[in-house]
Amino acid sequence: MNARIALLLALALPLAARADFTGKVIKIGVLNDQSGLYADLAGQGSVTAAKMAAEEMGGKIGDANIEVIFADHQNKADVGSNIARQWIDVDGVDVIVDVPTSSVALAVAGVVKEKNKVFLASGPATSDLTGKACTPNTVHWTYDTYALAHTTGTAEVQSGGDTADYAFGQALERDTTAVVSAAGGKILGGVKHPLNTTDFSSFLLQAQSSKAKVIGLANAGGDTINSIKAASEFGIVKGGQRLAGLLVFITDVHALGLQTAQGLLLSESFYWDRDEKTRAWSKKFGARMGGKMPSMVQAGVYAAVLHYLKAVKALKSDGDGKAVVDQMKKLGTDDPAFGKGTIRADGRKMHPMYLYEVKAPSESKGPWDYYKLKKEVPANEAFRPLDKGDCPLVAAAAK
Repeated sequence: MNARIALLLALALPLAARADFTGKVIKIGVLNDQSGLYADLAGQGSVTAAKMAAEEMGGKIGDANIEVIFADHQNKADVGSNIARQWIDVDGVDVIVDVPTSSVALAVAGVVKEKNKVFLASGPATSDLTGKACTPNTVHWTYDTYALAHTTGTAEVQSGGDTADYAFGQALERDTTAVVSAAGGKILGGVKHPLNTTDFSSFLLQAQSSKAKVIGLANAGGDTINSIKAASEFGIVKGGQRLAGLLVFITDVHALGLQTAQGLLLSESFYWDRDEKTRAWSKKFGARMGGKMPSMVQAGVYAAVLHYLKAVKALKSDGDGKAVVDQMKKLGTDDPAFGKGTIRADGRKMHPMYLYEVKAPSESKGPWDYYKLKKEVPANEAFRPLDKGDCPLVAAAAK
């Protein structure tokens, strides 16, 4: 009897040590805008970034292959949440990545929590993802409205005085208003425009007539490009007012050209030309993307997926999303795009933010050489204090 028990235990030990991956595949779903105003900053570039992370892990963990799929959420919350449910319930997706457009991201976060999978938010801006809407299944990686406000908003008040905030993003408008007021600036007005606006003339004329020293643009992607082009046509900067891009991507600057974008202050958590490691990784990305350099959203997709896969490898399982995120929080982050960092109890990925100024054409040494560094903001100063976001996970972790 004892010999038989010993034999059974000996046979059981290797089975217990084996990896447990659902469907024998680790499936990553990149959900973003593939055809609209955010396609350039996310789109197929984010898919490429996710595949690069998978390849860096050897394309498989244990006997489970890593597979990357993608879909277009069309910047609609109902479309995004329906795709998320289909992916998880039918297609066996383990982790959903990217998801620019905050309304879509908040909806997807709810679905992912319900299904106990993982959401790696690289594209959305709202700081509510690590605040009142935080979940144990979400990691918010690249940037958020609080960090943008504290990097660009504070700098503009220090350099310019009064600020007018013309916003469609409610969270970015809220966070920037708080920063401007705390720094001694004054909000002179605000107007909201619909997503994917083509005519910004009436909004910019209101901004121009406010006599504010700085006009803050709290929009992104194609809306930012079109509003800056219109501001140039109206001669707003030549008239003495400054533009503050509260959410500007390198893809926007590339679309605008340095002649139009020069002098613009903006915040980024990643710039391809920051150091040797970012340059080396970005050139690999560019080789696959026709020479395009990655946006911070695309870099965030790569880094978040890489860290997720490291956590899954350590756990030898991808089935329990909350357990995977807990493991991600335990492991220190380290990748060539963002360097070393941590993930807090509220799901906030911590790394520095950088204040850049767009170069004049005469200052640029070549393609995609667009930024000059004005200031590095440490992570603990850039992002909201852990106890100020009203995230239920923080109180639970403190018990």
